Amino acid sequence: MQPTIIIFTSPGCGYCHQAKEYFKAKGFNFTEKDITMDEEALRFVLEKVGQAVTPIITINNETIVGFDRLKIDEQLDHLHQTGEKDFKQAA
Repeated sequence: MQPTIIIFTSPGCGYCHQAKEYFKAKGFNFTEKDITMDEEALRFVLEKVGQAVTPIITINNETIVGFDRLKIDEQLDHLHQTGEKDFKQAA
């Protein structure tokens, strides 16, 4: 199985688009939640960062604010190195 990846987005967010393309290029599936259409997603973002900013990315419940390739890669590498049972890059 793959890690659970959720990208919290909003319309017209260029960094959201880049984040989605980045995960696609790396072969990872993700769930997209638009905070303007999903009240629960908006509440989550407000609780995590205190304001409605996007993208917010969660990888197995670890939160990354913004499209930060370094933090994303560090989290994915950490999951791979620790051998978490649910880590597997898509083929």
